Amino acid sequence: MSLEKHDLVHDLPEYRERIHQLKLEDHHFARLFKEYHNLNHEVRRIEQGVENTSDVYLEDRKKVRLKLKDELYNIIRG
Repeated sequence: MSLEKHDLVHDLPEYRERIHQLKLEDHHFARLFKEYHNLNHEVRRIEQGVENTSDVYLEDRKKVRLKLKDELYNIIRG
């Protein structure tokens, strides 16, 4: 099982300042960012074995995380 980090700043270090700016100035982005962060935390806990769930549930959460990440990336790129 993959235990890679998937936080935005880790995956998109070249947009660190832009992400910070958007979190402060764009309420929609900030809400999506928080949702993504919480979902990413949940997926990591499941992958680490801290929480137990079905594989189907985990895969569903990963798909939602990817969709959120795509949406956030589109906002970042403006």
